[in-house]
Amino acid sequence: MPSTDLPNLLATTASPKPGTVAVADGERLDSVGLPGLSLTVRSRPSVRSGLEPALFVHGLGGSSQNWSALMPLLEDAVDCEAVDLPGFGDSPPPDDGDYSVTGHARAVIRYLDARSPGPVHLVGNSLGGAITTRVAAVRPDLVRTLTLVSPALPELRVQRTAVPTGLLALPGVAALFTRLTREWTAEQRVRGVMGLCYGDPGKVTPEGFEAAVREMERRLQLPYFWDAMARSARGIVNAYTLGGQHGLWRQAERVLAPTLLVYGGRDLLVSYRMARRAANAFRDSRLLTLPDAGHVAMMEDPETVATAFRELLADTTTAGPRGSRTESGS
Repeated sequence: MPSTDLPNLLATTASPKPGTVAVADGERLDSVGLPGLSLTVRSRPSVRSGLEPALFVHGLGGSSQNWSALMPLLEDAVDCEAVDLPGFGDSPPPDDGDYSVTGHARAVIRYLDARSPGPVHLVGNSLGGAITTRVAAVRPDLVRTLTLVSPALPELRVQRTAVPTGLLALPGVAALFTRLTREWTAEQRVRGVMGLCYGDPGKVTPEGFEAAVREMERRLQLPYFWDAMARSARGIVNAYTLGGQHGLWRQAERVLAPTLLVYGGRDLLVSYRMARRAANAFRDSRLLTLPDAGHVAMMEDPETVATAFRELLADTTTAGPRGSRTESGS
């Protein structure tokens, strides 16, 4: 998304929140007012003018910071912006309290409609992958290409390691978990999250771990943190059970944009076995498999993901829609 200018948008000052959100060198945060919600958008100035825009959408419990390792590797290829979904990162909850996949997709669509005309390169991880799939299906005019990193698309046999996350969707579970983990430190919580999301948590640098702990401490002070988590988890579960033309797999089949699929072999939340089904569902897709990656390949192996994204851009620019599928791994 140029990220230093937000034409047609009303920049606002967000209400005070505990702590300060980290901003890496070269990044900037803007608060954008839209009907019924306010979104925080993280951006990096492009190294040259005229680049096509790209919008990055994080997963459950994440934020725009999840893209801070990938965006610098693409700043000469696209105009990078990453959004904090309503209730996550530095974005306040939506006015209507709608944390469904459709509600989050509506927020992304509102932003894309307001920021500028023309399609973007849309990138999503996990919950963000489900959201961006829905956006690409219902508003193809907004999407130039689609990149999905471990997208949360419905699985008949959910991995046991993913069950606790799904349980957050049940009424009262978030409150119970909050009570049961009241004595847990931010460090303990971060280690648990990294153990679930990374293929090899040992690759996280001490600086990266400390930054994650500071962000966890900030989030735990937000009065709506667990509500946003629980309602968004419920939104994923509801989307999994939705059939007909609004089902996510049916919508995947309707996506027209050239699509890059990225799956990690050590993913404990989205099964690696879903990669082939996804490659068959998206009509114009290519598949990148990373056997040693977990759920957040763009954070674990940003160089490889960036290379695959650049190849998608190059092929889309020079050849238009491809209609063929390729598979690679590292």
